Amino acid sequence: MDPSPGAAGGAPPVPGPCPAAWPAADPDRIADLVPDTVADGAAYGVLTVRAASVRGDAARCGGRPRADALLTARFGEGDDALLLLALAGGDRTGQEAHRAAHDAVRWITEAVGRSHEQLGEDLRAGRRASLRSGLHRLTDRCLNRLRARGDDLCLLPEEYATAVRCLLIPVDPGCRTRVFFGAGEGGLFRLREGGWQDLDPPRGAPPGPGPRAAVPGSAECPPGSGFRFLAPVGTPGDVLLLCSRGLAEPLRADPSFAGHLARRWEGPRVPGPTAFLEDVQLHPEGGCGDRTAAVVWER
Repeated sequence: MDPSPGAAGGAPPVPGPCPAAWPAADPDRIADLVPDTVADGAAYGVLTVRAASVRGDAARCGGRPRADALLTARFGEGDDALLLLALAGGDRTGQEAHRAAHDAVRWITEAVGRSHEQLGEDLRAGRRASLRSGLHRLTDRCLNRLRARGDDLCLLPEEYATAVRCLLIPVDPGCRTRVFFGAGEGGLFRLREGGWQDLDPPRGAPPGPGPRAAVPGSAECPPGSGFRFLAPVGTPGDVLLLCSRGLAEPLRADPSFAGHLARRWEGPRVPGPTAFLEDVQLHPEGGCGDRTAAVVWER
């Protein structure tokens, strides 16, 4: 592991402890069990993808389930295929947070899959307004479905809610548009020339570990809208990071931690799945929440 500082106070970042306790299981809800860690990866032409979701230290020690969810999918074949990287982060204190997050990624992935042919046509034709409106509808339907599910479970709205954030990427090497959409807290960062650019900072927040980058051709929704949409263009050498709040917060707040990940992930070498998982587990002192990341390397 790179020994350079990455934790608050100058201490090197260290992986969290190994899982200490599983959540209690309900024999009537076995489908709700969530593994401590998931990891995935793929390579398509100019794209290499790594993704991982890790239960935070506090949940591991307390025997609570991972409240973050991650789902990856490919729709279509050949250069017409679309890759979807979907993640959600539930309320860390809610007993049903993990169910809300996993419902959200499943429902948004199903919706994108049913519309992938039209979405692919809009991407290749550069119809950003159509993409924005279509993905806004899909996201709203997912969130409305979550609210209805919470009502069915007799839960307050905040008890069955989650942030949901996605990247939609065409496999076609001739189409370099990468579409980010979703709602709620988290992060979208681009690593370029050794520094992080915060493409989607929280509303009203000061700049993060790098300058806010202009995103040519993007179409962000107006202030006051909970829906987020950006359509950055990827260039060779870029690294695009989509992450949950547990990774976005320290990346914005701790320059040494941000620099550590930049050194780990920049350059032509892409970490293997095991090394990437170790990177996602790193955190500054005091960072004990779930951490989920989906990263795309461009070449």
